Amino acid sequence: MNSNNFFIEFLRLAKLYWCSEHKLRVRGLVIFLAILTVLQMVMAVLMTQWSAALFNALEQHSMRGLLVQIGLLVLLFFADMALTGTHLVTKRNLQISWRGWLTEYVFSRWMDAGRHYLITPLPGEHDNPDGRIAEDCRVTTESAVILGHSLLYSIMLLVGFTDVLWSRSGVVTLDLGFTQITIYGHLVWIAIIYSALVSWFGWLLGRPLTGATNARQSAEANFRASLLDAQENSQAIALIHAEECERSHFRGLFLKIQEIWNSQTKAWRNITMFGAGYATFSMAFPLLIAAPRYIAGKITLGSLVQSAQAFQHMTSALSWPANNLGGIAEWRASVERILSLLKSLEHVDQEVAKTEHRIQLVCSDRPMLAFRQVRIGKYEGTTLTQEISMEIGQGEHVLITGSAITSAQLFRAIAGVRPWGSGVIELPSQGRLFFMPPQPYLPTGTLRYAIGYPASRRVFTQEQIEQALRLVGLERLIRQLDRREHWANILTPEEQQRLGMVRLLLNRPEWVFLQESFDSLEPEDEKLMLDLIREQLPDATLLAISHSDDGNAFYTRHLAL
Repeated sequence: MNSNNFFIEFLRLAKLYWCSEHKLRVRGLVIFLAILTVLQMVMAVLMTQWSAALFNALEQHSMRGLLVQIGLLVLLFFADMALTGTHLVTKRNLQISWRGWLTEYVFSRWMDAGRHYLITPLPGEHDNPDGRIAEDCRVTTESAVILGHSLLYSIMLLVGFTDVLWSRSGVVTLDLGFTQITIYGHLVWIAIIYSALVSWFGWLLGRPLTGATNARQSAEANFRASLLDAQENSQAIALIHAEECERSHFRGLFLKIQEIWNSQTKAWRNITMFGAGYATFSMAFPLLIAAPRYIAGKITLGSLVQSAQAFQHMTSALSWPANNLGGIAEWRASVERILSLLKSLEHVDQEVAKTEHRIQLVCSDRPMLAFRQVRIGKYEGTTLTQEISMEIGQGEHVLITGSAITSAQLFRAIAGVRPWGSGVIELPSQGRLFFMPPQPYLPTGTLRYAIGYPASRRVFTQEQIEQALRLVGLERLIRQLDRREHWANILTPEEQQRLGMVRLLLNRPEWVFLQESFDSLEPEDEKLMLDLIREQLPDATLLAISHSDDGNAFYTRHLAL
């Protein structure tokens, strides 16, 4: 992404925040922060004036003048502390407010209508969305405020100290032998040329840092995602003794981080060395170029010191790009990762909105589920099934056989999160659809919350939960309902599938879709679960994907894929 497009895209994203429902508070914080920044610049100017007055008093051996400057220093001291503290609080309030808005905006776009699932097969840079949402949103907003404030402060310094430095420069006549050139404000022109050279050289040194920073963030995110994946599948890894394979995988990912770290270190080394030399030289250079006029008796000691300080402030302001290369590189890398995720989500919306090569979902007034010339396909257009045409009435039990993967994709198409293919699926307008995956998602928290998920707002009574647990054979968990754990790591696959059955009994839906939901159970226990559905939900329509033949007597129809 080139610089022009990058800043346009960032400003469009930022505009959504500045024009959000909290815009009055946001704009108030920005205006107040700008006012504080102007006051900081005024404070810097006052400090140079104080320094000039102090050295003049010392040069004149004036005790009265010294005492006056001590009194002024006390006032400046307390004023600067109050200004600095207020500025810090205001800046941090703006940072957390913006981060909160951007984080919610991104995860709301991502976690919407299956977009988090649909984005996976699509092209684009959208890997590790967790890192983009958690870390890149933070860097994007916090660094934007820091960089924006420092840029405004530098502009204010430039405005304030250019006049000071110009007035202290006087008029210098440059004798070339054959002609004489009169130069007004020579210190200002020296500061501009000096800063331009420093910024240009610093920019050349800092160019490799942007790419290295972006690459490192991606590598770090891949490493974290791999560790998280291993944690979530720790039981499977332990059962097949795959620890060495995982260690080798982790090692490879971390070696990639080390390679990028080394290239980033080289870039930082060059910038740091240049910055250290620049800082040392900048301490002496302004005094050296102003000293001849002091030696010649044209300015006082105070004016010499004030000229040197004004020169330092002005060159610091003009060198803002060079001084912030590292921060800009990190900020831009994070913004680009956020923008690429949002662009991919926008691409998902565009793809879902298309009608060609898409399965259409419509609502029917009749109590039935119908497939009208439905074909399941992949995103790129490959067809996976033959044409499916079938009507399923209320109360029927249908067993789906054939490819379990293709059958699962049919369920996803019914749920609206796998639209690729063709044909029409008619959904009943009355009654709730309930999907049971092979392993139910059990969020970290209390067991009561995990059982009720995602109906966290719907309250199931203690009696209802206890009865459902007894029916599925999980009486021992009744005493642990308010215990907070990572239940997916504690419960066995069989217990997790039984908890899926508990959810089904509590929600009592009219349309049930079982995706190998009891295949971890023994055949007699699976038959018990099916009999429980027949007993507790006698009017429910059920479609099931299963490898077991023991439940064939339960099903009234078959669909072969």
